[in-house]
Amino acid sequence: MTSATVTTTISADEAAIRSVLGGIYDAWRAYDADAFADLYTEDATVVMPGLFHNGREAIREFMAAAFAGRLAGTQGVDVPQSIRITGDAAIVVSHAGTLMPGEMTLAAERERHATWVFVRSGGDWKIAAYANAPVHL
Repeated sequence: MTSATVTTTISADEAAIRSVLGGIYDAWRAYDADAFADLYTEDATVVMPGLFHNGREAIREFMAAAFAGRLAGTQGVDVPQSIRITGDAAIVVSHAGTLMPGEMTLAAERERHATWVFVRSGGDWKIAAYANAPVHL
C-alpha cells in the first residue's frame, strides 16, 4: 500500500483574508466591538435578516450592544467554503453561525450562509460588505 500526501498552497492574499476572518472571531471571543469594527472599511455595509448597518460606526455600535446583550457568552463560527480573489477585491462564501453558551455544535436554526466582500486598501484587506441568510427556512 502507498500513501499520498496532499499539499494545498494558498496565496498570500488568501492567507491575509483568512487572517481578517480570524480577527473577527478573536474580537468576538474578547467581546471587543472596536477590534471587530476596525476590520471593516469606513463605508462597510452589513445585511442580515431584519437588519441593515451602514458604516463602520454603525457596525461598532451594534456589536457593542450585542456583546453586552443578546450575544453575551456566545461564540461566532465561520468556515469558508469559497474564496475568490480578483485584483484588489475578494468574495468569500462561508458556512457560519452563532454558538450559544455551552454549545459545542451549531444548532440548525442558527446556521447561516454568509457572503463577505473584501477590498484591499493600502496593502491591507478589509471587509467592505457582509450579508447572511439562514441555511434552513
